[in-house]
Amino acid sequence: MRTANVRTIVIWTVVALIGATGWSVLALARGENVSAAWMVAAALGSYAIGYRFYAKFIAHKVLKVDPTRATPAERLDNGIDFHPTDRRVLLGHHFAAIAGAGPLVGPVLAAQMGYLPGTIWIIAGVIFAGAVQDMVVLFFSTRRDGRSLGQMAREEIGPFGGAAALVAAFAIMIILLGVLALVVVNALAASPWGTFSIAMTIPIALLMGFYLRVLRPGRVSEVSLIGVALLLLALVAGRWVAESSWADTFTLAPSTLVVWLVAYGFIASILPVWMLLAPRDYLSTFMKIGTIGLLALGVVIALPTLKMDAVTDFASRGDGPVFAGSLFPFVFITIACGALSGFHSLISSGTTPKMIQKETQVRMIGYGSMLMESSVAIMALVAASIIDPGLYFAMNAPAGVIGTTVDNASQVVSGWGYSISPAELAQAAKNVEEASLLSRTGGAPTLAVGVSEIFSKVTGGSLRAFWYHFAIMFEALFILTALDAGTRVGRFMLQDMLGNVIRPFKNVSWKPGLVITSGIVCALWGYFLWVGVHEPFGGINQLFPIFGISNQLLAAVALAVCTTLLVKSGRLKWAWITGVPLAWDATVTLTASFQKVFSGDPRVGFFKQRSVYQAAIDRGEVLAPAKTMDDMHTVVTNSTVDGVLSAVLALLIVVVVADALRVCVRHVRRPALSTLSESPYVESRIVAPAGLVPTRAEKEEARDAVSS
Repeated sequence: MRTANVRTIVIWTVVALIGATGWSVLALARGENVSAAWMVAAALGSYAIGYRFYAKFIAHKVLKVDPTRATPAERLDNGIDFHPTDRRVLLGHHFAAIAGAGPLVGPVLAAQMGYLPGTIWIIAGVIFAGAVQDMVVLFFSTRRDGRSLGQMAREEIGPFGGAAALVAAFAIMIILLGVLALVVVNALAASPWGTFSIAMTIPIALLMGFYLRVLRPGRVSEVSLIGVALLLLALVAGRWVAESSWADTFTLAPSTLVVWLVAYGFIASILPVWMLLAPRDYLSTFMKIGTIGLLALGVVIALPTLKMDAVTDFASRGDGPVFAGSLFPFVFITIACGALSGFHSLISSGTTPKMIQKETQVRMIGYGSMLMESSVAIMALVAASIIDPGLYFAMNAPAGVIGTTVDNASQVVSGWGYSISPAELAQAAKNVEEASLLSRTGGAPTLAVGVSEIFSKVTGGSLRAFWYHFAIMFEALFILTALDAGTRVGRFMLQDMLGNVIRPFKNVSWKPGLVITSGIVCALWGYFLWVGVHEPFGGINQLFPIFGISNQLLAAVALAVCTTLLVKSGRLKWAWITGVPLAWDATVTLTASFQKVFSGDPRVGFFKQRSVYQAAIDRGEVLAPAKTMDDMHTVVTNSTVDGVLSAVLALLIVVVVADALRVCVRHVRRPALSTLSESPYVESRIVAPAGLVPTRAEKEEARDAVSS
């Protein structure tokens, strides 16, 4: 048995003390200035402890990952969907695929409640729930030929609960993709710099894919340097384009962007995974990790102060202008992806298990990627909390509440207890070369202002506008990589569902099937995107609550499947690892679903909102923010759809969890009745490290493999 040496004990003691000190300052400080660096310290210290000890315990003690067992990527390699992929490239793909709008937008919106509730949930949630879900789903899907979450539910829970899980997972996936795409549209609309830079990542990724596949196979370092250099060139060229005669060509209206995004999603879904999806996600990961790393470094150097209250009055009153509802349950579903995300389970049972080389890599790719995403959420919360609270609320409150002039906005925001003058609001917009920052809802512009605030303190105030527009483009790239992988996973899910009825669809690489299902998936999420673009409430304000609820309901499905598999595979004593997060997530999210459906407050309840606007239509009256009677009818239609979806999805999840509980109880009482759909053991011939840096034993194994 290994024993820790003195050096190791000292290092981890220091890490624990850094994290504990950060937590102590955040929790105990009241009425004095608190540096954002303490939030970063609490997060990084906690992440390190969680990965080193808790994740390792789960991987080796609970799951018992087997380095000798061949993965689906090795056994079923066909060069289209199944393809053994270098762990570094796959880590980049997986992180890029899971890290969408949630960790950027959710924490910014949740800052309305104060910085402390969000910080606690983001860090504790990811260590004990989100990262655990991602790793365990990835492990069990890898053991089942890369089966989708819904298909695993159908095979392991049974046809009734499994059917509910299949329908719920697919419906939720469509909603999530629609909202992800909407954030991209909002970020790129009328932005030639961002649109050009994002567009250039596609040919760069194609070049990288062919370079690794045809020109220089296995030369990951070479292609990484080429890709990063070309990406930086695209970023700089984007500004040149924005200031040239080409600007009009890349200045696209939201409706036009909808068409281009749907077309891109379709093409990315049907091309071989090595050609576009994996290299593009790997490429974008450099920018994502680089930007977040520099942001954390900027916080440590500039030491900006957290200006938002630790806990605001809106947390208890539930009448916040950014989103209505009390701290429990809405701060949890608003933060969504940064702590626990059902969307991740679709990637962990979609593209990644078909590409992973070794079972031992599930810790790094599943748990590690989720910690990386959580760090993004923390930095987003930092960015929202260091700007003037008055500016924060002026940016995130809808125009129907604060008006359209700086004078009106200043008066309304001051009434909430956060004073900011009209001159200060005007100057804030001028600093980033924007006409106005009022009602820039959705979270992305607020994050960009915070990023520019931090970077400009390090590089100089003259670059504030550059950093603002850089951050806007960075967010669009961040989110778009989740859209292409999500569309492909949606295609896998639909193929699994149709394969239960039409046999050829079972083969996910059957070309007619992948074209048909890709088209259906893109058309469905394209509908939600189109609706969001033309929504009087601004799209994101109306769709983000159902996005958060759907995402957390999907997490409940994933955790229910994981708990069932732990029980059925003889790991009953470890079922609490996913069972406890499941109980918490189900309680929070079903409470939120109930309130969104049945609340008598029209700002919270979808059906109440519908009845208020329908009554106004009957009176011939137009209510803000609608401007025409057509807008009024749009609000009624969308509120009805959102309310029905919230109710149906919640009911489906109750069915899944109840059926999973029935299966677990039956297994405990009569184990002989249970069956597992795990693929047979096949010995692996691939030699690959479990982590980013090979251990001494792994290096020796690699040398032995080469010599033999």
